[in-house]
Amino acid sequence: MIKTNYHTHSTFCDGKNTAEEIILCAIEKNFDILGFSSHSMFPFSSDWHLPSNSHKEYADSIRSLAKKYSDKIEIYTGFEADYISGVCCPSFENYSDFSPDYLIGSIHFVPGKKGFIEADGSFDDVRKGINSFFDGDIKAAVCEYFALEREMIEKGSFTFIGHPDLIKKQNAGSTKLFDETEEWYKSEVKATARALSKAGICVEVNTGGILRSGQKEPYPSPYFLETLNSLNVPVTLNSDAHTINGLDVWFEEGYEYIKKAGYKEIMYFQAGSLKSQEIK
Repeated sequence: MIKTNYHTHSTFCDGKNTAEEIILCAIEKNFDILGFSSHSMFPFSSDWHLPSNSHKEYADSIRSLAKKYSDKIEIYTGFEADYISGVCCPSFENYSDFSPDYLIGSIHFVPGKKGFIEADGSFDDVRKGINSFFDGDIKAAVCEYFALEREMIEKGSFTFIGHPDLIKKQNAGSTKLFDETEEWYKSEVKATARALSKAGICVEVNTGGILRSGQKEPYPSPYFLETLNSLNVPVTLNSDAHTINGLDVWFEEGYEYIKKAGYKEIMYFQAGSLKSQEIK
């Protein structure tokens, strides 16, 4: 199989290794294709996003490295672009000045009354945020997360959707925020899967939470992934690496995880388009 990863963070945002260090590691790990995807909320930024005035420098640097190592590995330039309603949106039009090869659309921020929660924040912070900004209504906060995701799918234009049920990170510990088996939650998953199917967006199976937050399975959950397969939604495998150690974490298990959901093929991005390969 062609070994790929398109969800990679370097020191340009909140990653711990330089882009060149990551490329050298990817070559050692026999990757065929590597894509960089710095966190972005262009034209704004935060302390863990690519600074708004550094997008061109980032894109130019990745393209320079792509030329330098072109005889050893294919390198692509992307962004993990946040969607915040009325603030920023993952679309090729919005990022046209930087000519990205691909975009990952993601939801991290879930606004409520006079504030927001971060879907992948600490359990305590998310719980406090729900109490403060959603009047303690956990269901309302989780439903808003998925509503924003569907809004992003409708309004944006991007290649992959990032960690589509990121909010379930809050169930990774001994204390769970909500019950993923309840019908209201399954309804949100189904509605989001239908939106992805209609838009023809490729979903990443994201293994990053296994290394960084002690999760037992990737995003999306088995139920979500099986639902996506039933609707013929294509998937790819990404690590959401923030260190070189995470570059291909849980990849072999990830292929089996995807097959178990019923998939026989997996997608990869090359030369401007998505292509499929059989999962072996």
